[in-house]
Amino acid sequence: MSYLDDLFSLEGRVAMVTGGNSGIGRAIAEALASAGASVVLLARDESRLREAAGALPRTAYVAVDLGDRAALSAAAEEAVALFGEPDILVNSAAVNPRPPLAELKLEDWDRIFAVNLDAPFLLGQRFGPRMAERGWGRIINIASQQAVRAYGNSGGYGASKAGLTGLTRSQAEAWSRHGVCCNAISPGVVDTPMTEAIFADPAATAAIAARTMTGRNGLTADFAGLTVFLSSPACEYVTGQTIFVDGGFSVA
Repeated sequence: MSYLDDLFSLEGRVAMVTGGNSGIGRAIAEALASAGASVVLLARDESRLREAAGALPRTAYVAVDLGDRAALSAAAEEAVALFGEPDILVNSAAVNPRPPLAELKLEDWDRIFAVNLDAPFLLGQRFGPRMAERGWGRIINIASQQAVRAYGNSGGYGASKAGLTGLTRSQAEAWSRHGVCCNAISPGVVDTPMTEAIFADPAATAAIAARTMTGRNGLTADFAGLTVFLSSPACEYVTGQTIFVDGGFSVA
């Protein structure tokens, strides 16, 4: 087991996961904690944060509206006070109102970009340079199929996620030479609270599953192994990538 520990153990590392109280973010937080990291969850719903953190070892939380820049800055410092500067930053939180694009209001557009793109940028600016100074770090941004393929009224959400993949490459260019690997994960259609409307329709769910190569839709557990890898010492030569976890949906 020492060989696997050398490759993948996160003992002694500190991770910060936005949106870690629900869906893919929660599965990622569970994986990082199980691999040995201390984890801080950042999200808005304090009751779900409390429940999620209470279910995991070495896990704490800070409740914050990620779309509020001043509140996010304060929350980042509060999070550092819990376990220290993070070695691993996972930006999973997102919002996705789904009106047709012609009906998307400016306030919806602003909210989408504030949470989905501005928050990852601001947290990256806060923690990426510190990771580079220490010579080690990992930034993982959760993107979307809608960054490359428009469907389901992708609207502002797809645009924000396309921006997030671009931000990932910029972060990699800035800090990879200093030991900070920056990558994005692009999920397929996954059963989470954000996709309740899709999974409430059995026919639509079956049609989407049929478009994959694996014949099924995604589960939050599908992101555990990849996240541990991207957070681990084994990932030191993988950076600037967007990795699709979608059962082959994107290439079918």
